[in-house]
Amino acid sequence: MKMLRPQQWIKNLFLFAGLIFSRSYHQAANNRTTIFAFLAFCLLASGIYIINDLIDYREDKHHPVKSRRPIASDRISRPAAVILAVVLIFVSLLWSFFINHPFLITGLVYLAMMLAYSIKAKEIIILDVLFVAGGYVLRAVAGALAIRVDISPWLLLCTFLLALFLVLSKRRTEIVVLGADAVRHRKTLGQYSLDYLNQMIAVVTSACIVAYCLYTLAPETVAKFHSHRLIFTVPFVIYGIFRYLYLTYKQVQTDQPERAIIADLPTLICLILWVGVCIAIISKA
Repeated sequence: MKMLRPQQWIKNLFLFAGLIFSRSYHQAANNRTTIFAFLAFCLLASGIYIINDLIDYREDKHHPVKSRRPIASDRISRPAAVILAVVLIFVSLLWSFFINHPFLITGLVYLAMMLAYSIKAKEIIILDVLFVAGGYVLRAVAGALAIRVDISPWLLLCTFLLALFLVLSKRRTEIVVLGADAVRHRKTLGQYSLDYLNQMIAVVTSACIVAYCLYTLAPETVAKFHSHRLIFTVPFVIYGIFRYLYLTYKQVQTDQPERAIIADLPTLICLILWVGVCIAIISKA
């Protein structure tokens, strides 16, 4: 089970963005379809994680945490891991086919992008973080396509910038934690520097907050929800981002974003409140 990385399935919650912001959660069929889509993406992501572990098992042996993964620690043979990855991906794509064709196509694009990342893109500076951030956007797109609703371009932009913020914070933490061994674990870490990453994080942080503010006040958003009140969710976004910066710079805990979010109570409470307030506002629209 550890090889499937279930703790990282939290990333697939981005599939629920279309359901929430299209106000389709009042329809049982859409709720059911989104849950099925979420599960399909979890299987797909787990299959890709196994492939990535197969490719990286030599480098993972030098990582204090990843060295304990089943493949890197030789607890599971590589042939068995290949079979499991193929089965997971096949089942996921078959499941996606029965949801609808646009969702299946998005899953195939995600699969191709992540395979390209695992094989080559992760070794190219800047492109590596863009590929990972793009994966988050595809999750949001897939969730919307699964229930055949539109999703705001502003929301996709916010998703991309937020994902970029998380990935850049992860890269910075990896450099700090691994020190001289960083390059042995991930080649691109030798091309990044703390100063460079600090500047990138500062740019993306500002862009993310501004983009979200613009989304809440965009004419199409106001027209859709018949309200300007989404602007009241901005403080939650600002607090959440600043808290995550604190975890990155002071606590050095963001090498695993999904664990950092769940383990940090203030961040988790902020996230739950943001979701709750958003639903309360758009439900009254």
